[in-house]
Amino acid sequence: MTTAFDPIELGGRRLANRVAMAPMTRSRAHGPGAEPTELMAAYYAQRAGAGLIVTEGVQPSPVGQGYPDTPGLHTPGQVRAWRTVTDAVHREGGVIFAQLMHTGRIGHPSLLPDGLVPVGPSAVAARGQVFTHEGPKDFVTPRELSGTEIRQTIADFAAAARNAVEAGFDGVEIHGANGYLVHQFLASGTNRRTDAWGGGTEGRIRFAVEVVTAVAEAIGGHRVGLRISPGNPYNDMSEDDPGEVYGALLDRLSGLGAAYLHLMEGPDRGLTARLRKAWPGVFVLNPFTHPAATGPEALELIEEGGADMIAYGALFLANPDLPRRLAAGGPFNTPDQVTFYGGDHRGYTDYPALTA
Repeated sequence: MTTAFDPIELGGRRLANRVAMAPMTRSRAHGPGAEPTELMAAYYAQRAGAGLIVTEGVQPSPVGQGYPDTPGLHTPGQVRAWRTVTDAVHREGGVIFAQLMHTGRIGHPSLLPDGLVPVGPSAVAARGQVFTHEGPKDFVTPRELSGTEIRQTIADFAAAARNAVEAGFDGVEIHGANGYLVHQFLASGTNRRTDAWGGGTEGRIRFAVEVVTAVAEAIGGHRVGLRISPGNPYNDMSEDDPGEVYGALLDRLSGLGAAYLHLMEGPDRGLTARLRKAWPGVFVLNPFTHPAATGPEALELIEEGGADMIAYGALFLANPDLPRRLAAGGPFNTPDQVTFYGGDHRGYTDYPALTA
């Protein structure tokens, strides 16, 4: 029987275990130009015992930023700063992928430079607010991307992926979940286009397919993962036909030799099973446990064959040595939600590891 503590091959690399650190926005890139800091290097190095670390969302271009103090991978300074992070993780024996996240319509002009405004597949505003340095602000109506701008955005993802490899990352994960740009193209509620980038299923999956394809061509499919969240309403999303859309998406991507698929599961476990069966490679699952955080019991999904790896978010945030604690059956530190976003080392690098 396969367990979470058995090694696994992923993209030509042998991972020490099947416990992944899920991407989590922490908003602590306080360096100049949205650059990672030494504190961020310490944070990720502390968690190098994960079979795979996926970083917080990293914007592939200036307009892709949707939150305060999130890091980028589109300038030479950012590449140099990320090298400090990847070197620290590798010294501890870890494997780390950068999550490339373009937030699309989620954000605010006050977070963007040079008069930029949030963009999306269609001019459909999200209901709700985003936190900015000036406090919460309503989401604005995004500017609809032109066909030329869509092509440039795809190129931005590929360029950021090349920058990630230059910065020492072992690979990248394309964020196609949680209501951000790739997800916005996939979803009927946010993609109202009638051209080749919208309409029916083939049009709506096209952007995701071309982003993953371009990134795979840039750095090799074995270095590329994709995260999806079918039917996830987060960030005011609505999808009429997630089963059809995501089945078609996986069918188009299955021949690229991608490193993995990372599913942020919704309540439909049947859809999870269908996508698991359709995906030919490593299947990373962030299981649906709402309203609780993913706990130790999720590891049984590996033993049952429902997933190849389990991704932990909040529990990994608070337990830098999480695989060791899971193997021991605990105890587990409790996450402090007050310190999730922004701030200093408190609630970031000061969670204790086991001492014995």
